[in-house]
Amino acid sequence: MAVEQRGIELVSPSERYGRPRDLLFLWTGTTMGIFTLVYGTVVVSLGLSFPQAVLAIVVGNLLSFPLVGLTSLQGPAVGTSTMAVSRAAFGPKGARALSFFGWINMVGFEAGGMVLITFASLALLDQAGIASQGAGLKIGVIVVAALVQLVLPLVGHAAVMKAQKYFTWVFVAMFAVMAVLVGPKVQAMAGGGADFATFTVAVALVMSCGGLSWAPLGSDYSRYLPASSSKKAVFGYAALGGLVPYVLLMTLGAAVATVVKDAGDPVSGLPGALPSWFVVPYLVLAIVTLFAVNTTDLYSSGLNLQASGIRLNRSAAVVLDLVICVAITCVAVFSDSFNTMLNTFLGLLILWLAPWAGVYLTDWLRRRGSYDAEGLFAAEGGPYHGRGGIRWNGILAQAAGMVAAALWINSAAFTGPLSQATGGSDLSIFAGFAVAGLVYAALERRPAPVLVPA
Repeated sequence: MAVEQRGIELVSPSERYGRPRDLLFLWTGTTMGIFTLVYGTVVVSLGLSFPQAVLAIVVGNLLSFPLVGLTSLQGPAVGTSTMAVSRAAFGPKGARALSFFGWINMVGFEAGGMVLITFASLALLDQAGIASQGAGLKIGVIVVAALVQLVLPLVGHAAVMKAQKYFTWVFVAMFAVMAVLVGPKVQAMAGGGADFATFTVAVALVMSCGGLSWAPLGSDYSRYLPASSSKKAVFGYAALGGLVPYVLLMTLGAAVATVVKDAGDPVSGLPGALPSWFVVPYLVLAIVTLFAVNTTDLYSSGLNLQASGIRLNRSAAVVLDLVICVAITCVAVFSDSFNTMLNTFLGLLILWLAPWAGVYLTDWLRRRGSYDAEGLFAAEGGPYHGRGGIRWNGILAQAAGMVAAALWINSAAFTGPLSQATGGSDLSIFAGFAVAGLVYAALERRPAPVLVPA
């Protein structure tokens, strides 16, 4: 229970511990949550039939969760967080903006989780006969939830890894019960079906709320593994740990959406598919799973804030993040536009995440997995310094990818011209990833030096 002091600083060989299979429990405990269930209901709400929704869920997750495995490979080799490794492609100063986007990414998901924790807690109070409409009670619930949420991310890596292992077994049992209760009610052919353009929107949604959004966290949790750890095991456990829960729970969410019209509301809508005796256990399950997801988000958001150039130790960064989340939660709880804000947020993630992943992985392939770990933290004149601390090839490739993604996006915020020209299709992730990666590869024609045997 000692508070971890290390932020993005390098983990020395003497401090390494754990096995690659620990990543399986970390990612399973993190992704097996109510949020994942709700994403499945949203896929059906786009107009897809249940079989189409299942296909979109499988395709989207198979395409996105390998990214988590790939971004976990650098952790054992280098001993620092994913966004700190991004300095190799963007430069120490250039990577700050991307790390800041990564921080916003995590804070957005944290705030969404805190809002749902609050709603679920208020619903539990209603079940207990306690009136939960007063502003004072709502604020009190938010504060208590924040204090509970603070513990594991503040203590640090070892506590998070251990807790997620135990969470996994509890969540598997509870969601299995839920599947048994909902299964007989599923209307497999519900919905008239959707065209291919709408199907691509669903795949983009699955990818953006799944493996693509988790990719910037990969090395945050693998960095404590020994450098000799099997690369195949690190990749496989990290990818499968998120892939399997997402496919199963999103499918369960899609099934629920065929039974309950407003299943996208996990507190007052989705429980309508459950027998009355299971509503209280379900709400407790919702709260605990949301705490588990937020634990991983909060831990990594603190690292991203450090990587963005903010000079705070890791503990202070975690506390600051939680304070901001509490403020956002207060606004959302007293507002009627939470679902709109969440959908807009998820749609806009693609614009920076897909190009970042394209540049990051192209740079990793180009370097054949080898980095100068100390050079990532060099203040001046390091191997990744670029011009004035910025590697412009990475920045230009990122910008090109973002333009490509914007041209082909179909989100709640706006629809790109290429999407409009193709009937509302959404190929933004593929366009952003491919264009950014290809532009970066073209600009970085010289082979990178292999500093350490891959």
